[in-house]
Amino acid sequence: MYYPNVNYAMFNLGTGELLLIFLVILLLFGAKRLPELARGLGKGINEFKDAVETGKQEIMDAKDGVDLEGDSKKEKE
Repeated sequence: MYYPNVNYAMFNLGTGELLLIFLVILLLFGAKRLPELARGLGKGINEFKDAVETGKQEIMDAKDGVDLEGDSKKEKE
């Protein structure tokens, strides 16, 4: 069945909703801890990105190593 007026956006948040979320976080953690939490979140995101890049590089290096081994076996035959 087709519903033409249904919006399936996951994070379709407006300004009011974002402001409400920010106020709830402010009430839960307090103004003094917010910069500390943001700093920790930023460090965590950077470490995750670095880990993903390192993983990609290791996969590419392993792939290149397998390709080189295959080429050297073909040359010996």
